[in-house]
Amino acid sequence: MAYGAAVATAALLASAACSSPHDATSSSKAATAAANRTIRPVEGCGAKSWTPPKNLSPTRTPARCTPGAPAPRPLPEPRELTIATGTLSAEYVAPLQVALDKGEFKKEGLDVKLQVLPTPDALPLLAKGDIDALWAAPEAAVMNGVKGGFDIKWVAGNFSPDPKSKSGLWVRVQEGETAAHVTMAGRRLGTMIGKGSVIAYPMEKALQKHGGGLADIQYQQLGSADVLTALQNGGVDSAWLLDPVWRKVDGEKGYAFLGGQPPGEPLGGMLYGRALLQDDVDAGVALVRAYIRTVNTYFASNYKQDATFVTYLSKLLNTEEPILRSTPPLRMDWEIRDGTTTRLQSAYEAQGVAEGSPLPESETVTRALYEEAVGHKP
Repeated sequence: MAYGAAVATAALLASAACSSPHDATSSSKAATAAANRTIRPVEGCGAKSWTPPKNLSPTRTPARCTPGAPAPRPLPEPRELTIATGTLSAEYVAPLQVALDKGEFKKEGLDVKLQVLPTPDALPLLAKGDIDALWAAPEAAVMNGVKGGFDIKWVAGNFSPDPKSKSGLWVRVQEGETAAHVTMAGRRLGTMIGKGSVIAYPMEKALQKHGGGLADIQYQQLGSADVLTALQNGGVDSAWLLDPVWRKVDGEKGYAFLGGQPPGEPLGGMLYGRALLQDDVDAGVALVRAYIRTVNTYFASNYKQDATFVTYLSKLLNTEEPILRSTPPLRMDWEIRDGTTTRLQSAYEAQGVAEGSPLPESETVTRALYEEAVGHKP
């Protein structure tokens, strides 16, 4: 998200605040509603279905239940839910697409609709309850919205990259530089994301290793089809390249990969508003349960080893099969690591898009819903 988009989102959130019921204790009420619930053991979800949040090892094995677990627990009455997502074709949205196509949401008594909306447009709707969930990330606009009084929390993770992936920060190596020693201060960065995105956190780590920082580079926001072209023709000095675009420069002389998303640490996933955090927690848990079951059933390990499934997935995502096969599989991961939103907010502050004091994790994250879904008692 660009800085201008972050400002626009903040304005929309402020406008929505005027028409949305909220009080200073609603965030704690939402946390209490999710936490003060009976947690029962779940068949098929044992010790491996939960990992300590403080485990930040890049080689951590994601939590897993057996295929088909946790079993559905249909709601007494059907519930219609709308989940907003920025795209329906990206691989990280695959668990939602598969859950919808395979009827995993239906098994919970949920009639789910996926609606394509950019995060800036979706946030005010989530805050007001016009949509129920957002498949995105705790970006700067989200943090600023929570500071403005909205009950929005990150409730489940999405993925971390395969160690073989080189999705991330790429740079044109200048004369006298090597891939190990690149001076990034003053470089122009081409990106679809701009300031205020969760990518600021891994980008900051990569820049610090090469004589730069988030405040030391120039941002040039480009369309998805233009980022690679600008890097190749010298329009920008560096770029954040996603799967599978980085394949175009990997191994080519004059380019260096500086780093990407930290392995083992999801930076996005499911965000809930007040409706599923407080008003209808049963539906909130049911939605997370269906998502987790889909991961355990279809994405438990290297799902790209199954040729039939890759063919199915390419059609479902409307993506060319060779392109889908050309990159390592994502490590689908519903858990949230300790301190991620703290590190994200530090990066937003470095970019100059954070408003006010940093929020404690208790106001940005709740793990209670996915813990209940797998039967883990904190």
